Amino acid sequence: MKHLLFSLLFIGCLSTGFAQKAQSLTQAIQYVKLAITLREVDKSDESISLLKRALPATKNSLYWHAITNELLGLSYNDLNDPTTALRYLEQARSQYAKLRYVASAWGVNEVIRNISGKNLYAGIQIGASDIKLAIFKTQYESDFYEKDIRSVIDIPDVTLVADASNSLQKGRVALKECLDSIRRYNIPNERVFIVFSSDVRNGKPIDKNRLYDQLAALLPSGTNLRIDTTISVGREAELFTIGAIPRKVWPSTSALNIGGSSVMGGYFDTNKKFHYVNFPIGINTLTDQIDPKRTMTIDAFKREAQRVVKALPDASLTPQLPGIQQRQTVGVGGAIAQALVTYLHPEKAMTTAVAISRADIEQFKNLALNDFSALTKPNLNEIADPATRDKAAREIGQIQNQLNQKQLIAGVLLLEATVNGYNSKGGAKRFVFIRDADIGWVTGKFLETINYEYESTIAKGSLYTR
Repeated sequence: MKHLLFSLLFIGCLSTGFAQKAQSLTQAIQYVKLAITLREVDKSDESISLLKRALPATKNSLYWHAITNELLGLSYNDLNDPTTALRYLEQARSQYAKLRYVASAWGVNEVIRNISGKNLYAGIQIGASDIKLAIFKTQYESDFYEKDIRSVIDIPDVTLVADASNSLQKGRVALKECLDSIRRYNIPNERVFIVFSSDVRNGKPIDKNRLYDQLAALLPSGTNLRIDTTISVGREAELFTIGAIPRKVWPSTSALNIGGSSVMGGYFDTNKKFHYVNFPIGINTLTDQIDPKRTMTIDAFKREAQRVVKALPDASLTPQLPGIQQRQTVGVGGAIAQALVTYLHPEKAMTTAVAISRADIEQFKNLALNDFSALTKPNLNEIADPATRDKAAREIGQIQNQLNQKQLIAGVLLLEATVNGYNSKGGAKRFVFIRDADIGWVTGKFLETINYEYESTIAKGSLYTR
């Protein structure tokens, strides 16, 4: 009904003066203003008609000519005509550059890169036991950063020991595989982030300088690609929070990532200062603590796992920061949270944020301990939407390859203990799994880079086009 009424209004407007080409700049500006409104009510074709009538009258004003070209480009993009959209947007970018309106030029340039498929980012995280690659682009939708993930590579069981033997060979092969994938997507070097995760810096003792030298030798010569070896636990937690938690809910939400070697998280205060927590226990370290020789039967592992987790000190997973205690929502990432949502709620495979209840955790724990087969083979036949069903099947396969039964048991007991620790301070909290939070750190790095590019562009007063 809204669109019908607007269409009738638009037809009336055309019959009362908007049907002809604009006769002056003032009239052209009126056309442009109405065209903006038309785009907002999904009338981009009518918007284009108005903008083309306005365009000739704006030629004596470079500023308004640029605005009209920009809006034409955006409207054609709405109609999935990227070729025409790029032609108008490139004119607008050039005109803004001539005017030295660098913020407008920079913004249009980002739109051009996005339409051209060049607005991709890549992150390689080198961990103590695995190497991960994520290639994606992202946009802000529905309060979350919706990630259009083009490629994810997770290479487990990479033992990083830098010595004279071939023990690092798998790590070198893994890193080369990641770099080859990035090269295929033609991603600019300044949008490729390679880091040593905090567990490399703080985990088992290795010769980090030699490790860096051996891996850095694989980077293409003559480029500015570097491996960042400075990331700390706090910095990793901060990047994870930036990438996983929408800025608008920072006052009410903290972040929590249950990883392989640690549980980390934190929050931003009202001054945008980050405060973090880190508990040096994760799914893999807990599994190793329960079964250090990896020889236990499943029944023995179940008994020992419950004993070990019950014996953890009360403060070992209880955040002492008042800011976390005051925030009633916790955004959760990590493989065990993903496993819970994937196995128990496959129908929500397309949902970005999925609440995790105490009942969910109890059900997951009971199945992991008593009916592992039923847990890991959920029935997908009741999911009506084919796309959701296919995505759920893929995610189930990924979790099956990522976590074995012992890791699932250790993981859900760790998740339960962590939830109990968080609820023991400041009352019961709401826990929400954030999908794709495992690449939250590179999303955070991407957001920081975008902000830096914008601010440095304004400071320099020159267009940054890459």
